[in-house]
Amino acid sequence: MTDVSLADDATREAILALEERRRQALIDLDIATLDDVYDDALIHIHAPGLVHTKAQLLEHAQTRNPYIDMWREDLLMRAIGDVVIVTGRLVNRLRNPDGGERTVSGQVTQVARRCDDGAWRFVTFQMTPDGEQVWGALKSGSDASQASASAPTQPQEN
Repeated sequence: MTDVSLADDATREAILALEERRRQALIDLDIATLDDVYDDALIHIHAPGLVHTKAQLLEHAQTRNPYIDMWREDLLMRAIGDVVIVTGRLVNRLRNPDGGERTVSGQVTQVARRCDDGAWRFVTFQMTPDGEQVWGALKSGSDASQASASAPTQPQEN
């Protein structure tokens, strides 16, 4: 079994470059680049729970052109062989159908894999929008944004 570890520097740089290509292509509506950064097996889950395949996401971007800007905050990248799991905050500035705009922010999980041609491509994207935190912080003071690769990889009973 391959261990889960923090991505090495070269992999981290490759994934950051992939994420920047994705970000810029969504803003610029560069469908060719989006086609390249997303794996054909992509499942993309938008903040409100809308699920798209790669073809549907490309159609969504092309016909709705919703992305004005976006930025990422600290990203945790954990590697398992040729797969990297990326978690961290995303803030999207989006167009509304009525011509207005809105900002949606939250935590994102992305999965990228190194393909046979050596390129990294995203196979999974899911955004969980910020919501009310009814429980407050844990006594340990830790939260998902501070999780480390040393966390247990097997589920623990509560």
